[in-house]
Amino acid sequence: MKYYMFLVLAVLFWSGNFIFGKLVSNNITPMQLSFYRWFFVLILLLPYILVHYKNILLVLKKKYLLIIIFGALGIAGFNTFLYYGLQTTTATNALLINSSTPIFIIILGTLIFRTAISKIQLIGILISTIGVIYLILKGEINHIFELKFTVGDLWIIAACIDWALYTILLKYKPKELTSFEFFGITTFIGTIILALIFFYQGYSFEFSFLEKDEVLYSLIYIVIFPSILSFYFWNISAMEVGANKTGQFTHLMPIFGSILAYLFLGEVLEFYHFVGIILIGTGIYLSIFLKKEVN
Repeated sequence: MKYYMFLVLAVLFWSGNFIFGKLVSNNITPMQLSFYRWFFVLILLLPYILVHYKNILLVLKKKYLLIIIFGALGIAGFNTFLYYGLQTTTATNALLINSSTPIFIIILGTLIFRTAISKIQLIGILISTIGVIYLILKGEINHIFELKFTVGDLWIIAACIDWALYTILLKYKPKELTSFEFFGITTFIGTIILALIFFYQGYSFEFSFLEKDEVLYSLIYIVIFPSILSFYFWNISAMEVGANKTGQFTHLMPIFGSILAYLFLGEVLEFYHFVGIILIGTGIYLSIFLKKEVN
């Protein structure tokens, strides 16, 4: 049960990443936000990495390609794609598209690893997805015709595919590394990848954007909660409960996003939010907690 609680917390903190990422989107570029986010995370993790460097280096020498892939997907890729998407798409579209991540996990898992899925899980996924769509459409089906897709939507789709692939590949995480050692080395690798792109694009290493309190406090939140805590919770939980079940928890993001938007952006919770919450919760229960398999 504790791993399910970890997943709930991970998704809650990531929902905040959407809110604060959108909040500062006019004050900092996506590349700057992604690079400085992981740069500061790496600074915080550095003491731990140095203490455990012998084991980390030993595993890195043996499985460097796999660890580079994890660093590229989980650290450098996903959030960079997300921040680019939030520049030009609406929060509504971003949440709707992000809710498709479990579907991508199932599709990629089936195609790559021939992962089996029961009928009851499919029913649960369908109900959760209906709940997400109902929530995004604010309870009015005609709102679906008002959605306009942009280049930003394509970035969000790329982020979903990126994260789905990262999640299903976690089954190959080197067992010689603890979850925190794994997080430390992938953060190191991912930050290097981001730094190469950052400087290649002509950015200089400076912190003038932190003079704005909005950016400073948002970055502090993003570094601690969606980065360190969420990644740690997600990594250890995905290996315990499996990729398909883990992926279903992303359906909670529109719920948490609505609540956080109410708290921080002054948006009002409506009746359709609660209907969506019930549908999503039912779907997650069927696809994760109900053990009986329907044939």
